[in-house]
Amino acid sequence: MNPLRFRSPSLQNHLLEIFWSGNPTCLASEVESIRQTLLSLDEPVFVLTDGKNVWVAREGRLSAADQNSAAPHRWLATLPPLPIEVLGDPAFCHWHGCRYAYYSGAMANGIASTRLVIAMGKAGFLASFGAAGLSPERIEAAIHEIKTALPQGPFAFNLINSPNEPAMEWRAAELYVQHSIRTVEASAYLEITPALVFYRASGLSSQPDGKIVIQNRLIAKLSRKEVARQFMLPAPDELLNQLVQEGKLSETQANLARLVPMADDITVEADSGGHTDNRPLVGLLPSIITLRDEIQSQMQYPAPIRIGAAGGISTPHAALAAFTMGAAYIVTGSVNQACVEAGASEHTRRLLAQADMADVTMAPAADMFEMGVKVQVLKRGTMFAMRASKLYELYSRYPSLKAVPAEEIQKLEKTVFKRPVEEIWQDTVRFFQQRDPRQLERAEKDPRHKMALVFRWYLGLSSRWSNRGEAGREMDYQIWCGPAMGAFNEWVRGTYLEKPENRSVVDVALQILTGAAYLQRIRLLNILGIQTTPELERYQPVHQLAGSAVQPV
Repeated sequence: MNPLRFRSPSLQNHLLEIFWSGNPTCLASEVESIRQTLLSLDEPVFVLTDGKNVWVAREGRLSAADQNSAAPHRWLATLPPLPIEVLGDPAFCHWHGCRYAYYSGAMANGIASTRLVIAMGKAGFLASFGAAGLSPERIEAAIHEIKTALPQGPFAFNLINSPNEPAMEWRAAELYVQHSIRTVEASAYLEITPALVFYRASGLSSQPDGKIVIQNRLIAKLSRKEVARQFMLPAPDELLNQLVQEGKLSETQANLARLVPMADDITVEADSGGHTDNRPLVGLLPSIITLRDEIQSQMQYPAPIRIGAAGGISTPHAALAAFTMGAAYIVTGSVNQACVEAGASEHTRRLLAQADMADVTMAPAADMFEMGVKVQVLKRGTMFAMRASKLYELYSRYPSLKAVPAEEIQKLEKTVFKRPVEEIWQDTVRFFQQRDPRQLERAEKDPRHKMALVFRWYLGLSSRWSNRGEAGREMDYQIWCGPAMGAFNEWVRGTYLEKPENRSVVDVALQILTGAAYLQRIRLLNILGIQTTPELERYQPVHQLAGSAVQPV
């Protein structure tokens, strides 16, 4: 069967009297030749017919008269060039100095590593360093490494909401201002905080003509309309006044901050790994775009806030769906953790490469444990989710460690902590003496907070065990993961990307975008009334794309 045919014979009655002439060997009519023609994304493609068959061709010329009467090929349409650089909003690329409307989102504890950020940046992609959970010293070292490798960018650093450790959030914001980090990705926020306002407003100035210059660019990653509204509006007056009174901002900076939105870009995060509300992108993205339009009509910002899409994007079909729904850019996360540049152990990357879509579940979050917030993690090959949920159950049921029944404590010491609780507490004391002594002061007065800190010892270390491949702790690995990982594994099954050692973040990104552009051309053929076979509608990676080879450590 011809891979291309008319959906309805009546469509042929509406053809123009325009004909194609050229070398007949250029006419593609078999699946593979059609695929390769459509994959010539930088070139226009002619769509032709003789009234019965349909062909595509990259070469030839058109005329109003038949110049090849022996085999007339009537012109149906011309598919325009579709290089992957044109997907999404070019304003995103211009604003962040990148080549593609695609970025790699932050993954905490340095999973989105310096190596990953640098590899993506050198290829023209924006990537966000996973600063959450790291000490200020680690963050500062990453700043120096990335800025040295990418003096002109593009790169971003993550700033995460830290309600239990606001001092850590503030110190990260200070480092970003001190070292002129020009793009920050803010995540897990429920409301605007002083640290966010400080970073944003510190980069504001004005030109002689009154135009506001925004140096500190902010991408807000969120999944709720009420949170999106806060980032679409200027910084709250009370926080601006507070920062001015504390000498953190000037009056001029505060006044300018009242005229610009908190964020330049908002990433709508659907069902993703880590912090997530598990919301569907098809409902969430249009809702946030509509909200943006309402606020833009009200505020009349010189440049409208761009809305991007994240969560569940790991295949060409998902990427194209997001762009088609109006996403200015797309963001990937889970799939990058399985790549060689990620700050994850080989064991973890292999577990991720074996995951199916259903191999994920929700578990208590280390950074917001007391609030009952959960994160999405891998359940295949690890018992972390079950053990972490048991800790939260005990925290919810008892007022202190002393109130927990002795048999429960013994179970924890044997199967979860693998050490006496008192030793865990001493480790916790040493940790917070360096990180945030106020937590210890609070624990002395509040035995339930002490219990939370002990339980958070396990939750915090479990992701680090996963990252460094801690032997003997494999069943306790906390691996943030969304269903997108399973979708990616299914897509690349049987290809060279099935093996995790062949996965490079740049190659994965290029394959997803190339596949999305290819599928867009298939959709254009469908719009023209041309039926395509299932085989032709599949795009799978065949070989590494130019400039994306896996680099040795």
